[in-house]
Formats: sequence, structure tokens, C-alpha cells
Amino acid sequence: MVHDRSSQPRLSHGSYEEYEEDTSLLLAPRLAYFAGVARHEHVTRAAQELGVPQSTLSRAIVRLEKDLGVALFARRGRTVSLTPAGRTFLTSVERALAEVERAAESVRADADPRAGKVAFGFLHTMGSETVPGLLRAFRVDHPKIRFTLVQNYGEAMLGGLRSGDLDLCLTSPVPDAPDLVARRLDEQRLRLVIPDDHRLARRRRVRLAEAANDLFVTLEPGYGLRRITDDLCAQAGFTPKVAFEGEEAETLRGLVAAGLGVALLPPPAVARPGVVELTVTAPRAVREIGVAWLDGHPDTAPVAAFKKFLLSRRGRLLPE
Repeated sequence: MVHDRSSQPRLSHGSYEEYEEDTSLLLAPRLAYFAGVARHEHVTRAAQELGVPQSTLSRAIVRLEKDLGVALFARRGRTVSLTPAGRTFLTSVERALAEVERAAESVRADADPRAGKVAFGFLHTMGSETVPGLLRAFRVDHPKIRFTLVQNYGEAMLGGLRSGDLDLCLTSPVPDAPDLVARRLDEQRLRLVIPDDHRLARRRRVRLAEAANDLFVTLEPGYGLRRITDDLCAQAGFTPKVAFEGEEAETLRGLVAAGLGVALLPPPAVARPGVVELTVTAPRAVREIGVAWLDGHPDTAPVAAFKKFLLSRRGRLLPE
């Protein structure tokens, strides 16, 4: 990109606000040059270490001093020494350059094919069995790859993809958005969970319409499972009467056991006493589960490896 130098601010009396707006733009390219000259106190030796022509280095230092409006070096031929202002400036410059180096090392480490990092999001209902099983299987061939794990509801995870906080997420329903890529991996049957003293408790199968007069305990609006519950009830010809809205499927199971209502939920990792779980015969009660990522977002090697692994699990993502 070519910048019009005439449009760049310069330090002058009465223009401090304009200058401060673009200080980093003006100074950043020359900070390493300044630190090199300060380290050697000799322009020629600094130029040799930095691998730049001496004339280029000299001009950069002169321009830096002009931009700051203060002398950083006292000059004696090619030998230079820091002024008091130069010493003050050097302390902060060395700290800033060290921070940049640490940041560079961090992103290089995260992209390392063998030991990099994947930021992975998943639904609360997949945290007890599905995701641990996936990670265990993946780490057989990639034992050193690290994970940042985020457990959340679907819309929040899609926001994490868009903000760059997540590389991949498992979610339901499978999103359909122009800025995302999503692939269906599996489907999971939902059950009507009822108290064990419910009028339908002796049944094994039920039509969802048979629960039209019951109170429902559901997840809060914005959760994918809540949207699926509302849609299935609509297909069955009724709007559910909601007694409670929560954030965790297992909390809902406990409330069903306490007699507060019924719920449409995926199978539990461990059976809970006090409830009966019925197969719903109509409408077909399932939720699709898929993996999503931001369209056009370049993958690091570890993210690409984990994405390939997830896609290879199509049809067998969930534990038996």
C-alpha cells in the first residue's frame, strides 16, 4: 500500500491531537532501527546487524527524531550516544518490541502442525460424552495438539466464530448463514421426558400431541433445542405452555422428576431416577448436529487436521 506522505501528520505546535491519532503508524516501522542503533551506539555496526544500508538507517533515525520533535542521539561522527530523552524512549521501545516478539512466538506456536491450538465450541448437551470421546480419539494421532474449549448455546458459538474466538463448533440446528460453512454430521433422537407418576408413564411410545395439555420445561429462547422444541410442538398442532426456561438439559430433567412439567430432550449420559423417557413417534423428533466454521477463514494446520477428523465422523459422531 502506498501512503501519501503529504497527508501524514507531523509534530508541530498546536497539532498534538492530530499527531497522537497516528503515532503508532508513524513510529512502528522505525522502532527496531532505533533499538539497534541504541544497542551498538554506532550507525555502521547497527546497519550491519540489521541488514540494511547505513544510509537507510541514518535517514530512518533522523525521520524518527523529526516525528517525535526531540533528539534521541548525540552524534560524534558515526558514533552516537543516547540523550536523556533517548534513554527514556529506549526503555519503552524495548518493552514494546519484546511484546511483539512474544506475540509472534505465540501465534507461531498456535499454528504448529504438531503442537498447535484449536479453539473449539460445543453444546452443553454434548459435553459429558460426545466431545470427550471425540478428543480422546483425535489425540491418538495428534497427542500434542492443544484445545481451547468453549461450552455454550448455538447462537453464542456462531458469534464466537464470527469474532474469531472459535475456529470450529459443534451445534444444532445446523446453521444456514452466508458467512458460515456448515456440514451435517449426525442426528440425535429426542425423547419426551415425563415424571414417573405421569399418566403416560406406562407407555414406551407417544405422539407429541398427547402432551399438548402438559406444562413444558424448556431451554431459554436462543438455544437451538428450544427452537426445535417449539417447531416440533407446532408440527404436532399446539404451542407449548412453558412453566420454566433454563440453560441446562440436566436441570430440566431434574425439574421433570420434581413434577414441574415435561420436556423434549436428547438421551442422558446417565439415567436419572424419577423420570420416564418416551420415544416420540410423530412428528419425527430428532435434532441435526453439524460442524460450522467461518467462510473464507484460513485454517492453521491443527485446525485443518481436527476439521478433517470431525468430517470423517459423519454418521457416527454420537456415542452408541
